[in-house]
Amino acid sequence: MKKLLVIYFLFFGIILGVAQQSLPIAIGDKSPKPLTSLVNQDFQKSLEAELMAHPDWKRLILQKKMAVGVVDLSNPQQVRFARVNGNQMMYAASLPKIAILLTAMDAMDKGQLKETPEIKKDLRLMISKSDNAASTRMIDRLGYDKIEKVMTDPKYLFYNKRNGGGLWVGKRYGKGGETHREPLKNLSHAASVTQVCRYFYLLSYGKLVNEKRSKQMLDIFENPELHHKFVNTLDRIAPHARLFRKSGTWETYHADSILVWDEDPTRRYILVALIDDSNGEQIIRDLVVPVEKILKKQTYFTAN
Repeated sequence: MKKLLVIYFLFFGIILGVAQQSLPIAIGDKSPKPLTSLVNQDFQKSLEAELMAHPDWKRLILQKKMAVGVVDLSNPQQVRFARVNGNQMMYAASLPKIAILLTAMDAMDKGQLKETPEIKKDLRLMISKSDNAASTRMIDRLGYDKIEKVMTDPKYLFYNKRNGGGLWVGKRYGKGGETHREPLKNLSHAASVTQVCRYFYLLSYGKLVNEKRSKQMLDIFENPELHHKFVNTLDRIAPHARLFRKSGTWETYHADSILVWDEDPTRRYILVALIDDSNGEQIIRDLVVPVEKILKKQTYFTAN
């Protein structure tokens, strides 16, 4: 009986500890394991099978016009990562505005940019409403060289020529001005799902710039004011979940990225999708339910 009671309290203690975990996830001065080292083969196979079961998705994936990345955060001690076309850099419209946000936080932390009410307002408008004018003002304040320097910083390597590129902002979100396109595909606004997943993964652990700046970024990302793509579905199936999100759309290019954090620890994950297809908006909406089905197959106490 005593042994059963010990097991009971240990088990529910684990559940309670995971359920009470807040953002950013506390790991002190330690660095989280590199996300690319956390690819889980069972998780990977499940994601591939689910995506390939849809003929239209399969066609786009094989044509390198659809990329998906998922990070399972249900157990911060056993994070799982899976991706399809993970290093396929694509035009990502407004999603790379997340690179501007990180660059601004880096610049403010180093005293290179004054943290004024106007800048704080522009950062929120840029992320929550994807406001192009606010984004362009931030680009002009920071400059392309500063954005590139942060994206290629060895601390982050969100743009890495050896791994297909990644996050890049090289054009104002409006008419006029110089351009500074990335060197691999000559894209002006680029992303890959692996690098965007890494961005939100490090953010979830408070490791973008530092914990203080990460908390500020989480506040800016939370409660998106555009309710399409991933958010459209999550509003319906998880109305009480916390959502940290940035999307992008231009012509046939549709992109979305989201960190979902619910009281239910099995609904804690990062999901990123890049699609080049006229039906991309609907595909992104339809991705959420099958991805959550995969995530719930193994609970937080299942070993990798």
